[in-house]
Amino acid sequence: QVQLVESGGGLVQAGGSLRLSCAASGRAFSSYTMGWFRQAPGKEREFVARITWSTGWVFYADYVKGRFTISRDNAKNTVYLQMNSLKPEDTAVYYCAARRISDPDYTYWGQGTPVTVSS
Repeated sequence: QVQLVESGGGLVQAGGSLRLSCAASGRAFSSYTMGWFRQAPGKEREFVARITWSTGWVFYADYVKGRFTISRDNAKNTVYLQMNSLKPEDTAVYYCAARRISDPDYTYWGQGTPVTVSS
């Protein structure tokens, strides 16, 4: 059974940093793409970043490019999202997700971790 467990969220002032973690278990993820998404109150869920587990290839949404960094630790089966220069508009619940590289949709989702950026 696949499990994705996020952690690391919290309250931070604008300009600050947080690092989110996503611990993945239940299968081998070498053929998977891992993604981070977020959903702000009253808004739809939106894509933040993704990483291909086997190659480390990454892709970012324009609104986080240059501020956020996605990475993975193969030994720990964990994906990270380093968030710097945080803005109040980054406030949201952040979700980790996984899909096979060949699939268009994400199959597995974590429970989310809340991030609040105060001005």
